[in-house]
Amino acid sequence: MLDQVKALTFDVFGTVVDWRGSITREGEALARSKNIHGVDWAKFADAWRALYQPMMQEVRSGRRPWTKLDDLHRMNLDRVLRDFSITGLSEPEIDHLNRVWHRLDPWPDVVAGLTRLKRKYILATLSNGNVALMVNMAKRAGLPWDVILGAEVARAYKPQPEAYLRSAELLGLRPDECMMVAAHNSDHEAANALGFHNAFVPRPTEYGPGQAKDVTPSRAWDVLAKDFNDLADRLGC
Repeated sequence: MLDQVKALTFDVFGTVVDWRGSITREGEALARSKNIHGVDWAKFADAWRALYQPMMQEVRSGRRPWTKLDDLHRMNLDRVLRDFSITGLSEPEIDHLNRVWHRLDPWPDVVAGLTRLKRKYILATLSNGNVALMVNMAKRAGLPWDVILGAEVARAYKPQPEAYLRSAELLGLRPDECMMVAAHNSDHEAANALGFHNAFVPRPTEYGPGQAKDVTPSRAWDVLAKDFNDLADRLGC
């Protein structure tokens, strides 16, 4: 059944890169350089991320016109800076902090695993991140994508069907010739309903210690792998 799969499409935030750890580290470095005290930067990262889905829902619902993720992140950042009483940052400093999402570090297994998978499959992002964000992240981290696809290209935020279907269409493939690789069951539920195959790669510390969500698969997905190297093993790469 999996012999027909030609492309692997990847969720990125959480699956490929460690957004929480990366934002925490940059926040701590900013605090040292700007003499900012009393901020729990892991909680700051969690609060910023918590606004991610609600803001995209504003776009999905039509209440807000199409807006790329960089701009949604900035609106959310302005709110989180207020909530955490962080002041004294210049506009260039705030803009640089907002672009921390362009500089997220991959999980340790990612680059080696993707390099192996690329020998056999087309590798495409299928992320809510905008194109510039994905390109800058890939350039910095050495992520060997064949193509950047996803929300901005499709003008639809996951889990809207267009995000998945347009990505397959642009690859010249049917949905059943694509496999969604993600650490989130909700992503798999949406992709599977449209005919994609599914590889679940849990990231049990994405949300820090004590994470309860997405630690185990919600269904018997096609492939369950512990990391990207294990996924390469299971797919014969």
